[in-house]
Amino acid sequence: MNKIELVAAVRKETGMTKKAAEKAVNAVFGAIEGALAEGEKVTLMGFGTFSVKTKPAHEAFNPAKQEKIWVEEKKTPAFKPGVSLREAVK
Repeated sequence: MNKIELVAAVRKETGMTKKAAEKAVNAVFGAIEGALAEGEKVTLMGFGTFSVKTKPAHEAFNPAKQEKIWVEEKKTPAFKPGVSLREAVK
């Protein structure tokens, strides 16, 4: 399912117009993105938890150039599914 299909599903389920459904989906995504950008967790009971994971800086090896390189600390989004979602997928 892509974003267009998600908007269509929200429209069908709620009876909203296409524009209103798209605005609602974008608002949810924007709220999650904003919270993660501030380092907060977003917990949707039964669905899952979005969080920010920090990967520490470390030394790595570049096989193309046969040299060691330094990789800076990096923050990445993470998602841990909730019990209800895991059960639904089984």
